[in-house]
Parts: sequence; structure tokens; C-alpha cells
Amino acid sequence: MDEISLQRKLGGAVRKRRLASGHSQDTFADAIGMHRAYFSSIERGERNVTLQTMRRVAEGLDITIASLMSDAGL
Repeated sequence: MDEISLQRKLGGAVRKRRLASGHSQDTFADAIGMHRAYFSSIERGERNVTLQTMRRVAEGLDITIASLMSDAGL
């Protein structure tokens, strides 16, 4: 699996969890202290995120990084 596919799978999992939590991109990005445009690019699979960013997103979703990776099938 190439890097772009990994990023897209992860981004899709993030989007699915965010929607399930009832947050818009704006409110969620604000809640985790991230710019909405940057967060949006994560969900679209355009960013190769760091572990620190993954942690912020996972904590904002009230899940573990491992759960997020599992959701993405990684």
C-alpha cells in the first residue's frame, strides 16, 4: 500500500468518527486547536500527519490512536 492510500484511509476514518461525534469540521478543529483548513486536508488524505497530530485528533475524538488506526484498516 502506498503512502497516499494510507493517508486517505486514515483521513476517512477520522471523518467517520468526527461525523459520528456530531461535530462539524470547524467546531472539531477549533476544539483541538487546529486550523480548519489543515484539519480538512487530514480528512481528505492530503497530509502525512505526525504522531503528535494523531494524538490530538484521537484525544479530541475520545479514542486511542490504535482505535483510529484499526478503523482505517491499518
